[in-house]
Amino acid sequence: MRFELLGPLSIANGEEVAVLKPSKPTSLLAALLLHPNSVVSTGYLLRALWDEEQPATARAALQTCVLRLRRIFTKYGIDGTMIESVAGGYRMRATGETLDLVRFRGLTSVQDGTDEETELYRLRQALALWQGPLLANVASRMLHRDALPGLVEERLRVLERVCDLELAAGQCGQVLVDLWEETRKHPGRERFAEQLIEALYRTGRQAEALAEYRIVKSRLHEELGIDPGSGLQRLELSILRAEDLGPASGRRTPVPAPLALAAGPSPSPGAQEARGTTAPVPTSAPALRPVPGFTGRRREREEMAERLLSRDGDQALVVVSGAPGIGKTALALQTAHEVQGSFPGGVHVLPMARPDGSAVTSAEAAAQLPPPDPAGGRMLLILDDVASGWQVRPLLPAPGEAAVILTSRQHLAAVVATHGGAVHRLDVLPAEDALGLLEALLGAARFAAEPQAAARLAALCGHFPLALRIAAARLLTRPGLTVAACADWLAESPPARLSLAEDPRLSVPAVLGAALEALDPVAREAFLHLGAREDAGALRPADVPKDFGDAEAVLERLVEAGLLEDGSPGPYRMHAFLQVYARWRHRAKSAEPAAVPH
Repeated sequence: MRFELLGPLSIANGEEVAVLKPSKPTSLLAALLLHPNSVVSTGYLLRALWDEEQPATARAALQTCVLRLRRIFTKYGIDGTMIESVAGGYRMRATGETLDLVRFRGLTSVQDGTDEETELYRLRQALALWQGPLLANVASRMLHRDALPGLVEERLRVLERVCDLELAAGQCGQVLVDLWEETRKHPGRERFAEQLIEALYRTGRQAEALAEYRIVKSRLHEELGIDPGSGLQRLELSILRAEDLGPASGRRTPVPAPLALAAGPSPSPGAQEARGTTAPVPTSAPALRPVPGFTGRRREREEMAERLLSRDGDQALVVVSGAPGIGKTALALQTAHEVQGSFPGGVHVLPMARPDGSAVTSAEAAAQLPPPDPAGGRMLLILDDVASGWQVRPLLPAPGEAAVILTSRQHLAAVVATHGGAVHRLDVLPAEDALGLLEALLGAARFAAEPQAAARLAALCGHFPLALRIAAARLLTRPGLTVAACADWLAESPPARLSLAEDPRLSVPAVLGAALEALDPVAREAFLHLGAREDAGALRPADVPKDFGDAEAVLERLVEAGLLEDGSPGPYRMHAFLQVYARWRHRAKSAEPAAVPH
């Protein structure tokens, strides 16, 4: 018998594999197996099972859960004493024969002096142990939030080393197979992009290598306002010059030791200390460039600059909130660009969400905070796409009296209440600024040739910056397409067609869909119901059906998700473009075939 943790949590016997059902014992088993042969504290296990909603009888319930897990072991012929009750918690005994995680770490612990062919063979064996979505059947928010990211990082570091060895062995075709998908799933890992581009060039695909470099450069510039690292820039220059790269070295990046996962008493959400190995933090940040085509938001930029530059004792903290795609990050980056001369310590951008949309932990973010400038220069931090106040409160006040911009769909009222600061809740662009953005992106000549069509296109985009940029990108990549024809095409299905196939983050359905799917089922249905109303611009609690529960609470959840705006004072309102999206989703849902009863 063996446990399989690197995929859905399973118990295997030879070729037979039993995937465990989601349950408290399954979550308990996962928490223990993530820390094999180590004492896992009672506090950690309680949080793994109940997070912050622990019942008064949680400790007794934990003991019952251990008994249930031992009964499951008996069912599969596993010795129940593998779970040891020790002072302060429990310990799960495991070896490479009984747990895939132990075997994975054993295979990746390559001794000095091992030849590269043997190392590559062992690391490929280790990667082959990963089977499907990690712990997809484990219903523990805490484990998915705090424990799994470190485990995923271990795999990515091994894959990076494998690709180095494959390049050194001349196996460039295998590198392409390994990295095409990974570079899209993990766009922030520049080393993966560098390896992929190098493999393309070494296989004679110079044009594709340069195209891939441009994709990476554009993504970094648009999302973070930075240029590719020096390694990528040197590689691009070599490709442009058609230089011989020479033999690839397989000794560039040995696999680091596994990240340490804290299994002791766990603090409240967002208060975890950074543990284990972390990436080095740069001591200086590159200069931010202006956001391409940025237009409008003058009042917000001036007020934000005044707050950020203030040294009169007020917290230099600014919250930029609003609907998905409303332009929060663009405003933060543009304002930072305009005031960066007053921050000799540099401007540092920290994404608070992973590429898949999940939130990074406070510990992960804290590990990436830049150290104080050795010369004492004040820094400006941008914490982008904050999920909740719990996520950022442990990071405040920022080190060295740094000024901070937080972008979030939420108001982050609790953060402002405890740390001060100013809040800017963004609305859609005024018509004049929406047209200005289109003109800046398309060019004055193309805009001037079809001003009425441009106004119609802006209206179809709801004056949302994300939608406007997607529409402009479609026109820029199709020089023969007129603005009027683009508007006609878009009018047939505005939400569905505002999408760029090569990047799901530049997609209105994907961005708004992610915000909607993050809601609880009641709030999700309420959004679709309210969006179908003719008067969605003036919504009151009475408009929420009684079977949805507390109407005001439902409306407030939609406000916090950025899908509804509260009055000033007065009724709630839904942006017209979000209403179009809600109706589109409602029609799509109504068109789904009914489930066939079994």
